[in-house]
Amino acid sequence: MIRQFLRPLLSVRPLRCMVDERFDVRVQGLQPGVRVTLHALLRSEDGDFWEAFGHYVSDETGHIKVSKDPSLGGSYDGVEPMGLLWSMKPIPGSRTGLRLRKKDVQAPTNVHISVYKDHLTQAFQEKPHVASVVAQQWYMAPGVQRVDVTQKGLMGTLFIPPGPGPFPAVLDLWGGGGGLVEYRSSLLASRGYISLSLEYCAPLDNSGKLRHLGIDYFETAITMLREHPQVCPDRVAILGLSYGAFLTIYMTAYSSVIKPRCIVCISGSHVLLVSGPLVDFPGMISNMTKKSYYDKYQRQIWRDSLLPIPDDLSKKIELNRIECPILLIVGEDDQNCPASESADDMKLMMEQDGNSHLLTVLSYPGAGHLIEPPYTPHCQASNFMLAGTRTKEMVLWGGQTETHSRAQEDAWHKILAFLEQQLYSNTHD
Repeated sequence: MIRQFLRPLLSVRPLRCMVDERFDVRVQGLQPGVRVTLHALLRSEDGDFWEAFGHYVSDETGHIKVSKDPSLGGSYDGVEPMGLLWSMKPIPGSRTGLRLRKKDVQAPTNVHISVYKDHLTQAFQEKPHVASVVAQQWYMAPGVQRVDVTQKGLMGTLFIPPGPGPFPAVLDLWGGGGGLVEYRSSLLASRGYISLSLEYCAPLDNSGKLRHLGIDYFETAITMLREHPQVCPDRVAILGLSYGAFLTIYMTAYSSVIKPRCIVCISGSHVLLVSGPLVDFPGMISNMTKKSYYDKYQRQIWRDSLLPIPDDLSKKIELNRIECPILLIVGEDDQNCPASESADDMKLMMEQDGNSHLLTVLSYPGAGHLIEPPYTPHCQASNFMLAGTRTKEMVLWGGQTETHSRAQEDAWHKILAFLEQQLYSNTHD
C-alpha cells in the first residue's frame, strides 16, 4: 500500500483560469489499478464549505486523467472534465437553502483539489490526503476595469475590457431577488463587452422607501452606456434573467429610447405581471402567490402563477413591436417560471406577426430556472427573499444536476456566439 501512494503528483492546468474555462486535472505516479478519490473543496464568501468528489482507478501507466477517465461514483459519474465543480454541494451539516454566488469579483475563488486513498464518501477533513493543489478561478480577466455607477439616480457597476475600444456594450439585468450581482458582467467584460450590471430591485427614494421604478430608469442606464466614450452606441444589447428577462422583452417592445441591437432572455416570460409601475415587487408577489404552492419538502413553486398562458393579447407584451434579434434560453424543468410554455407562445405570436425570423429558442430538457455561467454548481432550491418584502421562502428552481450543468455550459457558449454575431459583425439585418 505504501508503494502505491509513493509521492503521487497531482496537477491542475491551468492553475489559474477564468471561471468559464475548463481546467485539466491529472494524477501521476500511482501503481496501476489503484483506487483513489479526487476531492474539491472551497469556502464561500459567506463562510460555507462546498465540496464535490469522484472515485477513480489509475490506468495501466499509473495515471488518472479526469478529462478521459470515468468517475465510478461520488457526486458525479462518468467522464466529466469539470464534475469537480458543477456537482459541488454544501458539506454535510451546513445551513439549508444555500446558493453559491460570487460577491467580490476582483478576488479569485480558491478551489482546493486533493487526492485521497481509496473510494471515500464523507469526513474528508478528518482524513489525510496524499496530494493537494489550490486552483484559482477568476471572474475578471487581467486589465478589466470595475467602476461604481451612482450618477443620474442609477445603482450599478460598469465593467470595461482592456484596451482603447470602442466596444459593444451589454446591459445586464438579474431577477427579483435584489442586490447588485456582478459576476456575469465581469465575465462579459472579460470577453470584450462593456457591461453594466444594474440594480433595479432596491433603489430607495429620499425617504428611504423602495422606489417603484418605471421604464425611464432603464432608459437612463441605456443612454449612459451609449454616451460612454468607449462604447459603440449602435451596438448595445440587453441580457436578462427571470424578471430581468421580462423587463428586457417589455422595454424592447415599448421604449422608443432603448432600442437594443439584440436581446438575450433567460428563464423569463412575456406575460404581464403587474398593471402599475414596471418594478413593483410587493404588487408582483401578491399576484404570483395566489397560484403558488408547496411541494412535500415545503419548497415554494411559482411556475403555475402565469399558467395557463393567456390567449388575451392585452395580458401579454406586444411582440410585434420588437424589431431586433432575440435569443430565448429556457429550462424545461423550470419550477419558478413557465419559461418553456412562454417560449412556445412567443414563437406562435411572432409567427402570426411575421417577425419569427428574429427569434432563436434554446430549450434544455432537465434544466431548471437558474441557468448561470458554466461550471456554477447547480442550485435546485434555495432561500429567497423577493426585493421589497420581508418574507423569506425556500423556493424550488428545478433542474437535474447533470443535465442542468450541461445546459449552463452550452447556453453560455451560445450566448457569447450570439452576442459576437450581433454586436461584432459588420452587417446587421
